[in-house]
Amino acid sequence: MLQLSVNKRRSDAHRGPALTDLRRGEAGVLDRLDLPEEDARRLMELGFLPGSRITAALSAPGGDPRVFEVDGSEVALRRETAARLKLRFEPGSPGMVPNP
Repeated sequence: MLQLSVNKRRSDAHRGPALTDLRRGEAGVLDRLDLPEEDARRLMELGFLPGSRITAALSAPGGDPRVFEVDGSEVALRRETAARLKLRFEPGSPGMVPNP
């Protein structure tokens, strides 16, 4: 069974770096999913688990949707969804890191 932490307070939903802050080729570690439980569960099934390394890939013209690489797969997310997937900084890293 997956354990899921969903943030129900709207005021916290826009704090901290998000997937939308990554530039193409940059990677970050997923900290939390600030989404309704059903949406968060579906993304977790696709590999968007807290602690997973996510790399920004391609984007459509205009920047929406964007493609992210996670767990060996490429997944396209709308900007509004990607903005609610929050990242954490890895210790010793000044911020997002380029994918090696």
